[in-house]
Amino acid sequence: MSYVNCALRAATRCLLPPPWRSPRPFSSVTGPTVKKSVPYQKTLKEEGSRSGEPSRPLPPSAEVVVVGGGSLGCQTTYHLAKQGVTSVVLLERDRLTSGTTWHTAGLLWQLRPSDVEVELLAHTRDVVSRELPAETGLHTGWVENGGLFIASNKQRLDEYKRLMSLGKVYGVESYVLTPSQTKDLYPLMNIDDLYGTLYVPKDGTMDPAGTCSTLARAATARGATVIIENCPVTGIQVRADDFGVKRVYAVETAHGTIQTPCVVNCAGVWARALGQLAGVQVPLVGMHHAYVVTERIEGIQNMPNVRDHDASVYLRLQGDALSVGGYESNPIFWEEVSEKFAFGLFDLDWDVFMQHIEGAINRVPVLEKTGIKSTVCGPESFTADHKPLMGEAPEVRGFFLGCGFNSAGMMLGGGCGRELAHWIIHGRPEKDMYGYDIRRFHHSLTDNNRWIRERSHESYAKNYSVVFPHDEPLAGMRTPTRAAVQELLRQGCVFQERHGWERPGWFSPGGAAPVLDYDYYGAYGRERHRDYTYNRLLGSEYTFDFPPHHDIIKSECLTCRNALALFDMSYFGKFYLVGPEATKAANWLFTADVSKAPGSTVYTCMLNKRGGVESDLTVSRISPGEPASPLAPAFEGDGYYLAIGGAVAQHNWSHITSVLQDMKLQCKLLDCSEELGMMSIQGPLSRVVLQEVLDTDLSNEAFPFSTHKLTTVAGCTVRAMRLSFVGEMGWELHVPRTDCVKVYQAVMQAGARHGITNAGYRAIDSLSIEKGYRHWHADLRPDDTPLEAGLAFTCKLKSSIPFLGREAVEAQKAKGIFRRLVCFTTEEKVPMFGLEAVWRDGKVVGHIRRADFGFAIDKTIAYGYIRDPAGGPVSLDFVKSGSYQLERMGVTYPARAHTKSPFDPDNKRVKGFY
Repeated sequence: MSYVNCALRAATRCLLPPPWRSPRPFSSVTGPTVKKSVPYQKTLKEEGSRSGEPSRPLPPSAEVVVVGGGSLGCQTTYHLAKQGVTSVVLLERDRLTSGTTWHTAGLLWQLRPSDVEVELLAHTRDVVSRELPAETGLHTGWVENGGLFIASNKQRLDEYKRLMSLGKVYGVESYVLTPSQTKDLYPLMNIDDLYGTLYVPKDGTMDPAGTCSTLARAATARGATVIIENCPVTGIQVRADDFGVKRVYAVETAHGTIQTPCVVNCAGVWARALGQLAGVQVPLVGMHHAYVVTERIEGIQNMPNVRDHDASVYLRLQGDALSVGGYESNPIFWEEVSEKFAFGLFDLDWDVFMQHIEGAINRVPVLEKTGIKSTVCGPESFTADHKPLMGEAPEVRGFFLGCGFNSAGMMLGGGCGRELAHWIIHGRPEKDMYGYDIRRFHHSLTDNNRWIRERSHESYAKNYSVVFPHDEPLAGMRTPTRAAVQELLRQGCVFQERHGWERPGWFSPGGAAPVLDYDYYGAYGRERHRDYTYNRLLGSEYTFDFPPHHDIIKSECLTCRNALALFDMSYFGKFYLVGPEATKAANWLFTADVSKAPGSTVYTCMLNKRGGVESDLTVSRISPGEPASPLAPAFEGDGYYLAIGGAVAQHNWSHITSVLQDMKLQCKLLDCSEELGMMSIQGPLSRVVLQEVLDTDLSNEAFPFSTHKLTTVAGCTVRAMRLSFVGEMGWELHVPRTDCVKVYQAVMQAGARHGITNAGYRAIDSLSIEKGYRHWHADLRPDDTPLEAGLAFTCKLKSSIPFLGREAVEAQKAKGIFRRLVCFTTEEKVPMFGLEAVWRDGKVVGHIRRADFGFAIDKTIAYGYIRDPAGGPVSLDFVKSGSYQLERMGVTYPARAHTKSPFDPDNKRVKGFY
């Protein structure tokens, strides 16, 4: 069969990929080696069905223009039409699915280690199996043959058991099977090396071309959508408004211009080039991604799809054959993305693909004598954290992303298409999409090609690795240049990486553990690092039990509780909101009343229109600096200093900036994150030690909780804030970067005779959950309100001052709270990390968002949102009256619910009363 015929078959809903290679048995696959993979590109003459003209005339304008006719483009267009947008145009440079979608495997697995992804996958499944057939009368190619996750060891099965427990919260049917039960279900499988399996009966596959053509028909049937093929985009017009804000104005094509305020980049591998037309950075890379299709296998019919993660292979049922693919440690980068590549494929590099052949034969031995009917090696887009890129780009208003799906665009397409449509229409998605939001990446990284390439490679290579609670990447941490980082390394700091920033994780007594340049796991002829201390320390942490460094973190925590600890928190975001209308902006942005006298510091939230929490942070009222410095900038009007968690700093920056732009306020947001360091000294002895080094009175009367002032340490000016994120008396010292080492050494020297210790974020996690402090994007997300999260005290509801989200919060308060964040402890010392199901009186009522061990109370602590199965409000009496269990890996443990923090519920310690 010719290339052209194969491509045409794919475009008309062919389930089987084209057989370009003569049949050969798996056992004989050793080559040939392809030195350079060259894509096959069809010309217009070969296509036969296209002319040089677009498939229909271009309208002069549209509310939304979607670019890219693959899974995400079609799903987004469909959901925009369904949600009532009256003018949507989808532009495809060739034909629908011609880029990467047409050759995708089309697998859908319902269980993932994320509650949001489980919900997204459920919607995709509903769209392809029920919604589209009901609307159109057409079949999308959905085949519900089930899915099997293979575990060759205990850790892998433990991972699957965690998924099973989470699945119970969402009604996803799944079963843990023994090797013999697995053999009964899948007779052709080798079970000699099996530890167990997870079986999900209602997993399945969809036909990419069939699904997309049905989506297109359903969208256009609503009368508001135009789909135009053979219409490449050549430019994006961006104009600055009267306030200098860049906004989308029009889309230019080879056949005309469409005026629009909104463009959606669903261009897959080509999304980076499309973004450049608008001045938007799209941090993804193109890679070759492959699978092969076998000849007919007797007895394989109706078998479930298989994922053998430890062998890095999947086996997809394809009629009476199997598709075999996976993720390699040495994927081939597509270095020069061709603009004319359509319905094309690369030659398969057998040297790269061979590991999947070996894994497949081991799992299904009959494959050794089965021929290969076809090979499929096409381009896919991959990102630094193996998560998609979605949402409005920070650089240009009205430019939305729906790309970078890491070969999961079909299975995530329905859920993400719906969320993206809601995002475009209402300014935010319905669900918590922060993990996919382009704003999760700091602006310094989105055009850092080395960072993108290294992290994308590692994420690809580790895609089938066990997802451990304390996993850390080896790629992507910038080479430490700050003197303070070098000082912490000498103290034995084991760093964590958060979007390029290094932050202390914990401190090893074994000495320095520096992060070395990324070695690509020995791929591409690189030599792997030998005796790599940092890698060895991380590896020992990878367990679902208490990690081996549990006692080290215990020591850091208890020293903080009983004496004092120093936490380097320099990676925090540090912003200034200043200007004539800064107070007006602050009153609208922040839920708490922050417009107090200079010297005050307030813990507050920022909300979206629906009342969901976009951030929690501290806001300090400041006076102008004379002379100006990073600690005290010069400004006219009012000023506020914002301290924000470093991993979410870009998200906060973008949220605040968007609000300021929408309100057209006369004020500025300044970023001094790089210019300032931040140290937090916490514990009962913090006042004693800091009084020796700070040139100010630290008594309760002179320096009360939640205040700040400029003072000096060892001759260096610092901004001292009396705050705590661990539940102890303490101060934060905000320090110019050049003075960090000097201040650090002064504090450590003064604290040495009082038993001071260095401590990291692992200790912060434990101490903060013990005190009941919230972590944003763990137990506090954009789909949680302050009332649900127990943060009503941050809302100025007793005042008449309006704030963003106030109406939604007031409406919820009047109606009642139907979900509530609850603290649980277990009597049995058992490790929990989140995703555990919460049972109340024998019924599943929610799941755990965040869990850790509290060393001061010597108990496992877990926080999760619960609902009333009967649909009623979740009052405190409802919480108190239930009998609870937490399900960990299929085993339930009795739990106690708390309506107050189990540690220092009267909040005395932070105020200095011990």
